[in-house]
Amino acid sequence: MKRQIVAVSMLALMFGSAQAQVAKPAAQAQAAAGRQNIPALRGVVEQYLQTQSAGLPGTVSVKVGPVDQRLSLAACPAPEAFQQPGARPWGKTTVGVRCTAPTAWTIYIQAQVSVMAEYVVAAVPLAQGQPLEQGQLAMMKGDIAAMPNGIITDMGQAIGRTPLVSFPAGTALRVDTLRSRPVVQQNQAVQLVSRGAGFSVSSEGKAINNAGEGQVVQVRTKSGIVVSGTARSGGTVEVVL
Repeated sequence: MKRQIVAVSMLALMFGSAQAQVAKPAAQAQAAAGRQNIPALRGVVEQYLQTQSAGLPGTVSVKVGPVDQRLSLAACPAPEAFQQPGARPWGKTTVGVRCTAPTAWTIYIQAQVSVMAEYVVAAVPLAQGQPLEQGQLAMMKGDIAAMPNGIITDMGQAIGRTPLVSFPAGTALRVDTLRSRPVVQQNQAVQLVSRGAGFSVSSEGKAINNAGEGQVVQVRTKSGIVVSGTARSGGTVEVVL
């Protein structure tokens, strides 16, 4: 009889334990109801950075940093990723994730975006003011996201331009360190095209200074008047009236 009582007691304990195990996840799920899935926010950041980096050359790799699992945020049906004005979506960066409704909140998550691509370097020492030729340049591969803005990835963007300063061999070239090849040169005869609302007038003049494509150039007309315009290829200067 005692053995039967003990057996029944053990069954009761086991049954009660099983019920507790079933009830525990249910209680956790109930407690989590209405709270934001924190790990899912990392996916929001990754997708945002992948989209922002889609136009970059090379292979993009995104690593999103950890998020404090102790955070307790109200569930958001559509969390939105964003960055502060001027922030780069590559290299070491920070992305904000915000919710506007039904409850407003904002958190910031760190990430690292690498872009492995080829870029242009000086194959030999480059002299200031000397137009670049293809034989003076070479291509290297690296993480351009870790470099300053304006790194040149197409050799055609550098050929014909002139360095603003001298560079040692191996220097990565940037757009802002090279002067555009002149499309209009000093004392060159140019075609001056003046445009206004519904009309266009052409005349001839002489350039006072060198200018690259899209740069401002001053032109002296045959009557001796000096006007400013935008240099275009083919020896044309546009003036908008």
